[in-house]
Amino acid sequence: MSRASRLQAWLQDKLGYEPVDLARFETALTHRSASGEHNERLEFLGDAVLGLISAQYVFERFPEADEGTLSRLRARIVSGESLAQRAAAMELGELLALGPGELKSGGFRRESILADALEALCGAVYLDGGLEAARRAMLRWLPDTLPAQELLGELKDPKTLLQELLQARGLALPRYSIESVEGELHAQMFRVRCEVEPMATCAVGEGSSRRRAEQAAAARVLEQIRIEP
Repeated sequence: MSRASRLQAWLQDKLGYEPVDLARFETALTHRSASGEHNERLEFLGDAVLGLISAQYVFERFPEADEGTLSRLRARIVSGESLAQRAAAMELGELLALGPGELKSGGFRRESILADALEALCGAVYLDGGLEAARRAMLRWLPDTLPAQELLGELKDPKTLLQELLQARGLALPRYSIESVEGELHAQMFRVRCEVEPMATCAVGEGSSRRRAEQAAAARVLEQIRIEP
C-alpha cells in the first residue's frame, strides 16, 4: 500500500476525516529534513487552531473552572509532551517522511517531531475542511490529553488551594489587603498582602492586577504553610 493510501486510511480511522486535498496532509507529515515541501508553515497554523479549539473544549467541559484553571488545562493539552504522547498512541510516526539522518536516528519516535507533526495535521484539516471540520477531528483525541477528573485539584489556583486548605482545618479564611498601587493606569503594579491570622502567617505578592497579586501572595503563604514542621 502506498504512503498516500495509508495516510488516507489513517485519517479516516483516527480522525474520522475524508481529505479533499491529500497532498496537504502529506506535506503536514513531511519533516524539514526530507526533500520537498515540509510542514513548518502548517505547524504554525495548526498551533493557533489547536489553541482555539482546546480553549473552547475546556471552557465547555469544565463550566465551574476559573480562568487560571482553564489556562492550565489548555496548556496541558497543547504541551509538546502531551501532543507527542497522543501522536505516538495514534501511530503517527509510521507515516512521517524524514530525511536519512532522522530516519537513522529514530526521528519518528522523537517527541518534538511527533508534536510538530500533530500540530501540522491540525492546520491541514483546518485548511482542507474549515474550523468545524478541524474541531470534529480534534475532538476524536482531545479528551485523552487531559488528566483524570480527580487530578484536577493539581490545577487549581493558589487562592482556591489556600482557601480549601484552611477550610479543611476549620480555620478562618485569609484576608487580602492592597498595600500599594504604582505606575500609570495602563501599566499598574499591585502589591497585596495575604494574612492568615490563626496561623500567624502572611506574605506579599505583586502583579499587574489585583487578582494576580492576590494569587502571588496566596502562593507564598502556601509555601510557608507547607514547609512548617
